Amino acid sequence: MTIETIKALLDACYQAKRIRDLLPPLPKGVSASYIHYLDVLSSLERQGIRVKVSDISDALHLPRPGVTRTVKEMEAKGYLCKVASPEDGRIIYVSATPAGRELAEKYITRYFDRLSPFLAEFSEEDVSCTIQTIERFYRIMSERRIPLE
Repeated sequence: MTIETIKALLDACYQAKRIRDLLPPLPKGVSASYIHYLDVLSSLERQGIRVKVSDISDALHLPRPGVTRTVKEMEAKGYLCKVASPEDGRIIYVSATPAGRELAEKYITRYFDRLSPFLAEFSEEDVSCTIQTIERFYRIMSERRIPLE
């Protein structure tokens, strides 16, 4: 790959970050990670999974301590609730509260339903290729940090 192509790829990543910044503003005290966690939680529940913190951690490829911290924040703000398993009290399940479901409905379902028609020109194949490229690029960059000196 040429240096110009690498620069163009990094420029595209910068532009992708700017696209994320164009998402609707969230309510005060709500971070983008809350929306992401609620989305993953909903997706796992649709698969019939009783969700634990470890499931969210695995799905997002994030360390458990950070996920635990965010889940606690979300619980304190009323977006999630935790329930101990009746069979084994050491197992804690996480689920969205009505406030959490409303937040997900507004910032995921309704927003993406409105955005979808504008993105119809992109083929599933092109989008899949873009996602794979970014994931591979991220993996390379994170695994092979190159010092300048």
